[in-house]
Amino acid sequence: MSQTFDALRSGGARIYRAPGRVNLIGEHTDYNDGFVMPAAIDRSTQAAIKPRDDRRLIILSETFSETVEFDLDEPNPRARGHWSDYVRGIAVTLERAGYRLRGADLAIRSDLPIGAGLSSSAAIEVATGLALLENSATRVERVKLAKLCQQAENEFAGMRCGIMDQFISCCGKAGTALMLDCRSLAYRLLPLPENVRLVICNTMVKHELGSSEYNTRRVECEAGVEHFAKLLPDIQALRDVTVDDLQRCGSGLTEAIFKRCRHVITENARVMEAASALERGDLHGFGNLMAASHRSLRDDYEVSCSELDAMVDLAVQVEGVYGARMTGGGFGGCTINLVEADSVARFKRTVAPGYEQATGLAPEIFVCSTTDGAQACN
Repeated sequence: MSQTFDALRSGGARIYRAPGRVNLIGEHTDYNDGFVMPAAIDRSTQAAIKPRDDRRLIILSETFSETVEFDLDEPNPRARGHWSDYVRGIAVTLERAGYRLRGADLAIRSDLPIGAGLSSSAAIEVATGLALLENSATRVERVKLAKLCQQAENEFAGMRCGIMDQFISCCGKAGTALMLDCRSLAYRLLPLPENVRLVICNTMVKHELGSSEYNTRRVECEAGVEHFAKLLPDIQALRDVTVDDLQRCGSGLTEAIFKRCRHVITENARVMEAASALERGDLHGFGNLMAASHRSLRDDYEVSCSELDAMVDLAVQVEGVYGARMTGGGFGGCTINLVEADSVARFKRTVAPGYEQATGLAPEIFVCSTTDGAQACN
């Protein structure tokens, strides 16, 4: 039985933390080689780790009140459809990449809500990946760690996510949003105004079709790329297709695939415009782009739901709200709201009861600070 988090910490374990994230704009563009603008938030996953003399990992999750263990020398490890797949997946991926790991007792603690679109899966991958490497006297450059964590989620856990979540968890900086080119992994940090707060509203729903529909959207995007690659030169991903290309060459697509492509293509353009708006301090312009993003996710990508739409509709009516949109994969989870600091209390007083009246659900609303990426805590 693994020791508890607090017992490991008091026994001299090393503690590592990796933040969750909120995506200000640029949804479902990362796996299309596009542009995104996440920020690391001050909700995180922590991993307490203590070395063992064998090659076993014994892992306790406080969230699930459960302990699992496995042998790093197991010849053919497979996913179980279980929370431990995220830990085991990064361990297996690191081993296959040539990093020989030392066994460990590992306890995981998190204040990130699961399934809310705040990237709890990437946070556990990054926190445990960093812990396992440093427990084995190995250091890996942060962008490399992000790639390995994405590979673990794609190939072991079976979620075909893009690089955004792992990248921001590794490379985020306090006080900024990060605009990332998901093809080149070039990025730039954009300062967030001090008088603005990131307010996250958890709808408290997560519809079951979320994971399967996420993978379906990837397949639809790939079908769009295949179509355009036959008609246009140098098309490798939807980020290479322009709005003009879509109008000229999109007639052979089904209606659904045309709409999926239109979302990705226009969303990439919105991220670029949003970066310019932040750099010149145009928060109203930024908020208008958030609104357009939500409409596109609702109507073209079809990943919103009635609860997310209700939350956004309530938020934009509050004075001092610059913009609101769903964030994350969709079908429930959270909205992100860009709110003037002096209006946060009014926002909570208005949105929480309005949402409960509309849906019968009491939302969770919390104000986030931006934070640095993954690091040792002691």
